[in-house]
Amino acid sequence: MNKQNKNRPDLRTKAVHTGVYKDSSYNSVTTPIYPTSTFYFDALGKNKGYDYTRSGNPTRSALEENIAALEGGVGCSATATGMAAITAVLFYLKPGDHVVTGDDIYGGTYRLFAQVFSRGGISFDFINMRDPRAVRKAITAKAKMVWIETPSNPLLNIVDLEGVIGLARSKKILTVVDNTFLSPYFQRPFDFGADIVVHSTTKYLNGHSDVVGGAVIYGNKDLETRGRFLVNALGVSEAPFDAWLVLRGIKTLVPRMETHQANALAIARHLEQHKHVKKVYYPGLESHPQYALIKKQMSGFGGMLAFELDTKKITPDQLFKRLKYFSLAESLGGVESLIEHPWSMSHASMGEPALKASGITKETIRVSVGIEGAQDLIGDLDNALSG
Repeated sequence: MNKQNKNRPDLRTKAVHTGVYKDSSYNSVTTPIYPTSTFYFDALGKNKGYDYTRSGNPTRSALEENIAALEGGVGCSATATGMAAITAVLFYLKPGDHVVTGDDIYGGTYRLFAQVFSRGGISFDFINMRDPRAVRKAITAKAKMVWIETPSNPLLNIVDLEGVIGLARSKKILTVVDNTFLSPYFQRPFDFGADIVVHSTTKYLNGHSDVVGGAVIYGNKDLETRGRFLVNALGVSEAPFDAWLVLRGIKTLVPRMETHQANALAIARHLEQHKHVKKVYYPGLESHPQYALIKKQMSGFGGMLAFELDTKKITPDQLFKRLKYFSLAESLGGVESLIEHPWSMSHASMGEPALKASGITKETIRVSVGIEGAQDLIGDLDNALSG
């Protein structure tokens, strides 16, 4: 479904070649790893561009070059985790500032906002960002940042990027978009005017469940200057070997995303007809209430879905125990299929009132669809659901 912009180099090519050819000594076709913690100076004030790996490292710089090119930003900071990326961005703010965000965001983000930064004098509104009236009401003079997660985690709700970002920009409010669920292949928030894009590179960008990482991508040079200072000062930059693993994973981003999507769509359509499933959440289904908006701002649907289990017929624990190819685990975006229970796992830290407000129930099941054979995955779910 992805539509290539003729004015841009193909993203598939950029994913494979950007940030790679750094070795002029031996002509390596992969980026070298520089595991050193420090770099020696040729003389006082004279070095090769790096002095200490927390502040800068050639391997990490290569990854940052790649991710910035894929998202269309002016620069990028690669961080130790996705939460480290979010933490760094929140330090753009000061006590007394106000953030508007969704009521159905990732549980770890909700916890960081509500239980950590709120104690430092920053206030938050967790609203239904699908409702334009709620957004307009929340974006007051005290708002300094709008934090957007679309599609949302785990219910795959969609925020109108053009509408919300346009409103925020008209009031000179910083806009940040978490693009983890779709990757730059299926969604490019800078095209809609976003100021900053963040990723948990643990997920689709790396894609192999063997490293954790994050990224902050900047829409202009002033934001980049401030962001690089914060990442260095906070000490949240990514280690060289981890950066190398993410860069390796990105090379196969496009074919992986296409397979994730094809499998997820097949599974979602199948689950819609299953007698033990009450509702399916997936952007690729025409039954999705925001399907028109999805077609407008996304070039693909991604590999995440969720469904409401009929717990009168089968409990979540029974479902999980019967599965063969789906591992009961948090995280997402890897080549293997994962399944989890947001109420008690990934979003438990939100607390029951916030979970109910977001629409997450004890029957909600979240699925990260891998790249295995679609019929094998469908058969596995059928066997587990039917007992």
